[in-house]
Amino acid sequence: MNAISSRLQSLRDRSQCALIPFITAGDPDLATTAEALQVLDSNGADLIELGVPYSDPLADGPVIQAAATRALQQGTKLEQVLEMLQAVTPKLKAPIILFTYYNPILNRGISSFLEQVASVGVKGLVVPDLPLEEADELIATAANWGIELILLVAPTSSQTRIDAIAGKSQGFIYLVSVTGVTGMRAQIQSRVADLLTQMRQVTDKPIGVGFGISQPEQARQVKEWGADAVIVGSAFVKALSSDEGLQAVESLCKELKSAIAPTKQEGVQRLAPVH
Repeated sequence: MNAISSRLQSLRDRSQCALIPFITAGDPDLATTAEALQVLDSNGADLIELGVPYSDPLADGPVIQAAATRALQQGTKLEQVLEMLQAVTPKLKAPIILFTYYNPILNRGISSFLEQVASVGVKGLVVPDLPLEEADELIATAANWGIELILLVAPTSSQTRIDAIAGKSQGFIYLVSVTGVTGMRAQIQSRVADLLTQMRQVTDKPIGVGFGISQPEQARQVKEWGADAVIVGSAFVKALSSDEGLQAVESLCKELKSAIAPTKQEGVQRLAPVH
């Protein structure tokens, strides 16, 4: 079993929901990114999603777009991100999921790209603009390098498409909680609860919910609806770019992890003897 599948299965066995923070590589600089990865790893992150800055980030909201722009203005390139990861991943317990758009992968060649990212310890890949119909080659080649390709389900996805995505997604299925781009929302749509129920009828793979989650109460709600993982991006990016920086990231990570920790009742249920 690969690192992401193994981590999520281990958490599921203990009735725990995973916390997956997202930050943008190179914002404000790669040295801070390296520190932030270690802070997240030490304060409750079960997996960490790292965004590679891209000039045309169609799936990203204003907070993450601004972070990508700042990183690009610093001259952040994929090669530098990978050099940073090569030094940092041996220090981390949490597997790294790389968030990147499809064009940079095609430009380098699928095999070459995957060989590069695997060599620095990347365990998962999210490609938000990858058409499902073109995913097979990337899935198969990634598997050769021990990398799991995580596919996204949109709130507007048909049942037929949900079935297809659930069948192909590796590691977990990424359920997008809102229609549109990433970003912090005041409320999480109750439609997510229905979608989770709908997806549970066709797959037993872990399901992570992201886009729009920024507060502990929202994370707790998503967990109570049955998510295996809570993915939080813009709130962490905003925290890291604040005056408090790494300290703000640490506080947010602890708050979110505490919010999705098993309740006493869940702990009792888990420990109850089987007759």
